[in-house]
Amino acid sequence: MKLSKVFVTFLILMFTSLQLWAKGAAGPPPESSMENPLAIILMIIIGALALIIILLSWVVSGAADVFVNKWRGEKSMSTRIITVLLVLTALGSPAMAQESGNASPATAVVSAANYGGLDKMVFFSLVGVIAIELATIFYFIYNLRLLIRKEKVSTAAASAETTKKSKESLWSKLNNFRPAEQEADITLHHEYDGIRELDNRLPPWWLYGFYICIVFAAVYLWRYHVSHSAPSSKEEYELAVTKAAAEKEAYLAKAANKVDENTVVMLDAGGIAAGQAAFQTNCAACHGRQGEGGVGPNLTDEYWLHGGKINDIFKTIKYGVPEKGMRAWNEDMSPVQLAQLSSYIKSLAGTKPPNAKEQQGELYKEPDPQ
Repeated sequence: MKLSKVFVTFLILMFTSLQLWAKGAAGPPPESSMENPLAIILMIIIGALALIIILLSWVVSGAADVFVNKWRGEKSMSTRIITVLLVLTALGSPAMAQESGNASPATAVVSAANYGGLDKMVFFSLVGVIAIELATIFYFIYNLRLLIRKEKVSTAAASAETTKKSKESLWSKLNNFRPAEQEADITLHHEYDGIRELDNRLPPWWLYGFYICIVFAAVYLWRYHVSHSAPSSKEEYELAVTKAAAEKEAYLAKAANKVDENTVVMLDAGGIAAGQAAFQTNCAACHGRQGEGGVGPNLTDEYWLHGGKINDIFKTIKYGVPEKGMRAWNEDMSPVQLAQLSSYIKSLAGTKPPNAKEQQGELYKEPDPQ
């Protein structure tokens, strides 16, 4: 029996019950059960619960095939319960009508006092129907919860199985594995010392990687050795060396500009040559063109008025000796030029030029190198 048929049957029986309740006994009509508020309320509750049962049975039967198959094999549990409820409702209606027609006024007063104006059998019949309907509703709710829980577990298991198959399938595709049972199909019948040769294809990941390497090699050969649209490894090295030399020169220039009397050191031949040019321009008038001395002291011997270390020479040139007429050159020369000039003067020691001026100052000896 389909749920729609059950619903129509329920309406017909409800209508029949209403007709029976409306009938009264012969003689002066007493108060009808249809006019009893308690009876009306109970019947409304029964009808509402019956509709809830119909909807729940529809939901459960449509939610799982197991319920549908079970209910299609025999008369469904919901149909049976609803049919029983409708029969009880129909049976309760004549009792209510009989109670209305046969009960004496005195009995009616007593019944009303005990059961709200309803006969004992009618009252308990309606209450029993409501109890059965509530039990049926709880039964459907309980089974629906079990069904939902089982569906969640099944869904999770199916998802895990699908994920596992997908991973296994991807791994197999990447490696193109052939099981040991299929080795007979790919044997080339070449055997040596118990070792058989198989016609087994290379794994796809290795094969496609090899193809990519071939394409890359072709592009590299064309770009670097045919079209020369990019520098080769040798050209990149030469460019890097040139760039490093320029950076080194710039660094040394910055470092040289930071030199002072505390950090100055003896320069190489290039620095000494630059210092010689500066000496001929600025110092030869007082110290002679070869450093032999004139107005100023001799710079070629081992005697010094203000110290013979290169640091002392740099300091003397930088700040001058105003009380003896030597000006400070730090405003006219950069620290690099001062270091070059100091290195040239230091290199004049022991040159013994002609017409050298007499010794002045204190003897200075270079310390032995450690």
